[in-house]
Amino acid sequence: MQPQVFELALEFERDSIWLADWPLCQLRVQNDTNYPWFILIPRRAGVTEIIDLTEAEQNQLWRESGHLSVFLKAQFQAKKLNIAALGNMVPQLHLHHIVRYDTDCAWPAPVWGKFPAQAYSTQALQQLKQKMASLAIPS
Repeated sequence: MQPQVFELALEFERDSIWLADWPLCQLRVQNDTNYPWFILIPRRAGVTEIIDLTEAEQNQLWRESGHLSVFLKAQFQAKKLNIAALGNMVPQLHLHHIVRYDTDCAWPAPVWGKFPAQAYSTQALQQLKQKMASLAIPS
């Protein structure tokens, strides 16, 4: 029996943009300028729940999530940082990290389905990538 190979869910390919590969996760940004919205996706095949990861992988996931969270809160001056692993629509394990402001268009409600996504322009995406370039890879 051959081991499964990690494949990114089509929804992530369609709706988000690759930023980096970290030791465990792929870091992506949701292609929606309404909110700074980042996604960590463990590069493990067939994983739908955090408990499906090994203990070492779970610890690495929390390290990467914590590292991203500290960076986002500081760089984006977040009023609140929403972190969620829902998976109702896309079962592939992933952690959303959404920077929230009391002035954002969905505040204080959850962001899902509230407003149509506003895609990043080439210039805005380049500026975001420059901001994210200082984010070191946690291990």
